[in-house]
Amino acid sequence: MKTILKKENLFIRIAIGFGAGILLGTLAPQFSIASKVIGDVYLNLVKMMVIPVLVCAVMTGILNSANMASLRRVAVKTVLLYVVMFLASFAVASAVAWTIRPGMGVVFENQPVYDGEVGGPIKVSEVLLGIFPDNIFEALSANNILPTMLFAILLSAALVSTGEKARPVMEFINSLSGAVFKLLSFIMETSPLGVMSLMAFSVAQYGTGLFMAIGKYILCCWLACIAVFIIVFFIPVLVYTKKDAGTFLSACGKVALMTLSTTSSAATLPTTIKVSTEDLGAPESISNFTLPLGCTINMCGGACSFCCLAIFVSDFYSIDLPLTQFAAMAIVATLINMAAPGIPGGGIVLMTSFLTIFNMPVDLIGPIAAFYRLLDMAFTTINVEGDIAANLIIAKSEENMLQ
Repeated sequence: MKTILKKENLFIRIAIGFGAGILLGTLAPQFSIASKVIGDVYLNLVKMMVIPVLVCAVMTGILNSANMASLRRVAVKTVLLYVVMFLASFAVASAVAWTIRPGMGVVFENQPVYDGEVGGPIKVSEVLLGIFPDNIFEALSANNILPTMLFAILLSAALVSTGEKARPVMEFINSLSGAVFKLLSFIMETSPLGVMSLMAFSVAQYGTGLFMAIGKYILCCWLACIAVFIIVFFIPVLVYTKKDAGTFLSACGKVALMTLSTTSSAATLPTTIKVSTEDLGAPESISNFTLPLGCTINMCGGACSFCCLAIFVSDFYSIDLPLTQFAAMAIVATLINMAAPGIPGGGIVLMTSFLTIFNMPVDLIGPIAAFYRLLDMAFTTINVEGDIAANLIIAKSEENMLQ
């Protein structure tokens, strides 16, 4: 018991909470649904820390960088690698979806009901304009992650360029970062209870066949995500970084416990940074920059989502989908993924927008949205594990900084 309660063994306690949640949801479904408020409170506490953690991580990563030329090089590598990984994920997931053809012969006998409202189309120009805030305080209050990160990057670069005059501000930011991460560590201690509540609710709501009994489409999405993990993440990391396979899989497993329960890449960010630096030996200077950035623009799970959705809908309605249009979908998907909020269920609006841009029917979004959490578990896990893989590759490319 003393071993389990040690601070460094938080992941063991989370795993226990994960298993206890599945058991509780099976044995006491009504109680599990009624007590979901515990999980909601946990998520609110973690999401409360998202903007402070992102800002502090990015700013300290830049301010403490000894070489600005190196930092610029890392930034370029990061963005390019994320784009390449997204397109590669889109291609791999497409191959899986074209093989399975999830939309053929699909019939909803008891169509689920989605009570929420799905948003309208998102224009590419609006996505690009949304990256650059006209009011940083409005962006902060609205929890708009990407423009907030852009401001943090620009302000950090300005502080470094200012030199000695900016030293007091830089020291304040480093001190603030220490306090923010200490507060976050307090909140993370409640993770086992929060994860238990969230998993209990999921099992009670959707049944014990949580991961595979919903249908051919969900199975296709999960298989696509597994294929992406193996081909786009696992093999390149092992070949390029020479990282031990067991160590990498163990680290990814720890992160998966959080992503499967919270379905939030932003809420998982503290765990992602901790696992990357402590378990995988990635340097903090690189991790504190690439991982928060990846939390907002590296959405390999989104690539799986968009291509499987396009093929599913086109097959369901017998719509001809030319290869040229499918290629255009990959480009558009790359851009609109920048608008994806790192919160549970945020992909529902983007899925609708994606179909609307290409004048495809959106009627199936209702049934999909009703069970979206089951899909989001896979998509979020792939998003975050893609961040980890990219971080290792970039760290290795920077003069063998990977330990």
